[in-house]
This record gives sequence, C-alpha cells and structure tokens, in this order.
Amino acid sequence: MTEPWVVGNGWDAVDDVVPDPLPRVSVIVAHYDQPAELARTLHALAAQDYPPGLLDIVVADDGSPGDVDVPAGVTLVRQEDRGFRLAAARNLGVRASTGEVLCFLDADTSPEPGYVRALTRLPALLPEAVVVGRRRHADFSDVAPDVPVTRAAAGRELPEPAWLTEEYARSRDLLDADDRSYRFVIGAVMGCSRRLFDEVGGFDETFTTYGGEDWEWAHRMWQAGALLAHVPDAVAWHDGPEWADRDGSGVDRANAQTLRLQSTIPVSGSAPRALWAGEPDLLVRVRGQHSAAALFIAADSVLEAFPRARLILDDVPAVLAGDPRVCAAGEDTDARVVWEMHRPVVVLEKTWIIELVRRLGTGDVGSVELLAEDGSSIGTLRSRRATRRAARWRVEHGFETARMPADGVHALRADPRVEAWVGGWGGVESFC
Repeated sequence: MTEPWVVGNGWDAVDDVVPDPLPRVSVIVAHYDQPAELARTLHALAAQDYPPGLLDIVVADDGSPGDVDVPAGVTLVRQEDRGFRLAAARNLGVRASTGEVLCFLDADTSPEPGYVRALTRLPALLPEAVVVGRRRHADFSDVAPDVPVTRAAAGRELPEPAWLTEEYARSRDLLDADDRSYRFVIGAVMGCSRRLFDEVGGFDETFTTYGGEDWEWAHRMWQAGALLAHVPDAVAWHDGPEWADRDGSGVDRANAQTLRLQSTIPVSGSAPRALWAGEPDLLVRVRGQHSAAALFIAADSVLEAFPRARLILDDVPAVLAGDPRVCAAGEDTDARVVWEMHRPVVVLEKTWIIELVRRLGTGDVGSVELLAEDGSSIGTLRSRRATRRAARWRVEHGFETARMPADGVHALRADPRVEAWVGGWGGVESFC
C-alpha cells in the first residue's frame, strides 16, 4: 500500500497490512462516578499487548462528586458537573491527549488485551477510517476490579444486542455501509485518527442528554468522506446489559434521541417523511440565464421528484419567488448531493434518478455525469463524500466518476409548453 486512501468504503484493500511503525495511541475513557468500573477498565488498559511507550491514557471525568483515583501515568481531566455532558467530556479528553490515533471507551467498558492493537490498525493505515469494536456484555458484580477481564467475564456473559450483530453480518462488518450506517457506530468502543477528528470536528456539545452524540458524530464523519468499519476482534466488555435492557431506557428516552437527531441527519430513514429537515438532502444548482418557462418546468419537475430539495438559480423568476425551496445564488447549503445542471431539465421519469441520488456516495461511485441522447452533458451529480475526500487528498481517486444516459431526464428548450406540463398532456416533444 502506498496511498492513505482507498476507493469508496473499501477498507478491505488493506486486510493483510500491519502499520509500521505503530502509531502513538490515546485512549479517552469517559467517566462519571463509577469508581469500581473505572478501576477495572484501567487495569484492562494496563494489560494491553500494545507497546506501553506508545499508549497514552486519559480519563475524562464529567464532574463526578469527590476524588477520582487514577494510577501514575494516567492523565485525569475534569469538567464541572452541569448535568450529562458526555460529548464535552470526550472533547476535553481529546484536547489533553497526544496520540495520532484516538480510541474512545466508557469507564464501564473494559477491553480485552488485544483491543487497542486491533482497533487502531485501520486508522493507522487509513486516516479516514472510523472504526467500531465489538461491545460484549457481562455481569461483573462482586468481581474484583483487578481480575483479568476475560476471566471475569467467563460464565457471566449477557446477551449481545441482536440488532448490532445482525447488521454487522448483513453489511460484512460495515464494508457495505450506507448513509444510515452511523447507527452502528457505538461511542463506547470506537476510534479514528486525530487528523480526521480535528478536521471534521469533535462531538457536538449541545447533546446534553443520554444518547445520540456518537451517531451525530459518526454521520458527520461519514459525510466528510470517512470509511466505516466494524472490527470484531477488538472486544471490550460492558458491565451490565445492553441499553434496551437497562432501567430507565424506555420509549421516552428513545423518542427524545430520535427527535434530537432528525434535524441534523436529513437522509431517508432518519429525517422526517414530509416535514422539512434542518438541511436539504439534495441541492440543485442551475447556472446562467434562462426563460421563466424553462425554469418553471425544471423547478416543478425536480421538486416533484425531490420535495425537500433546494433549487439555486442565478436569477429567480417571479413565478418561483413564493417557494422557499427556490433560492438565489449565494444561498448555497452543504447538501449530501449537489446536482449541477448545465441547462434546465425536465424530469419525466423519476424512479431512476431518485434511486441514483439515494445511493450516490455509498459505494465506489461518488459522481455521475448525465448524458443527453446525443451524448452531450446535461449536468453532474456529486456526493458530499466525494467532494470532501477530493479536497482532503487533492486527487479524485477516492471515488469513481460514472457517465450514464439520463433516462427520463431531458434538457429543456427555451420555449417549452408550460400548458402541456401543468395539464399533464404532451410528450417529450412538448418540452425538448
């Protein structure tokens, strides 16, 4: 391997590669008032098979009452207790750390001896990799904190979350990740490179209730061109059952998390079905001066196919001025997909283009050039993931660009028949 990127989400291209040299790793342990659990996790970190001189351990405390005991060589940083501020605590821990690769653990999640080595391999090789380990569950009550975690868990195992194991199997450990795979990145057992963390940004500190901050962060990473990977060999044991089986994990908490995320993740299956999300999933930009008739039909047909898209025009005709989805140039937004139209088009068959937009950037193809029947270009669709990755590496090799016929999408002539469009009669010859 000679380059720090792969095509699409293809991290399996480096399956047999070992980092040389090994990176310095910082493990950020988020903690609040769990002294026994923290002691067990710190014992487990001291037993890692990773070179101790390359391991930096930081306990980030969210305002626990009283003292927090950590052994020599472990950094302790603390913030004031102002309620649940896990996102801020993790960010605080990162600021105090020194590693090239970051591992995030919760204080009640203790890693097996090979955890750090397994979890950090991909981020060390591919700085865009965001990895999630395997979180297993056991009942450690009445087990001394210094008992090795694999021995402590023996015979005390609790069920693993089926929704996670099923998805990791279906997606081949997230190799087949898509825009909703952020839901399978669990904050208690995840890692990334410091480079990507610093570039994209840390956890959103406006999350001040349980859950969601890891999913918002993982989605933001993915949209910035990150790779997602599940590393089943990186095993850490959570003391107690999964979230759904814990006290206080009822529907109210789950609903609060979903409602908090819907405004920041505008992809199908996460965003509202009809209500406007905070950001559009698709931005359509038509450059140049065009007739009001052509722009009217283009806007109406595109927004029929993509009701929550945003249309950017150099000059907004009066007939479109009343629709808040139609904006003047200069009001661009950071959408998941941008459709640059070289000229106005009419969408007569929408199924194909809807599916193209839905999938763009989730596989190897990051951009698509649409071709008219005569082979000329009528526009390009480009995913945010492809744009961000190209800007990061200053090359286009991180995603493929496809050229394909624009089935059911046609370039408009300057004087299309508006009556035929709104009346629902007339074929392609009425518009093109």
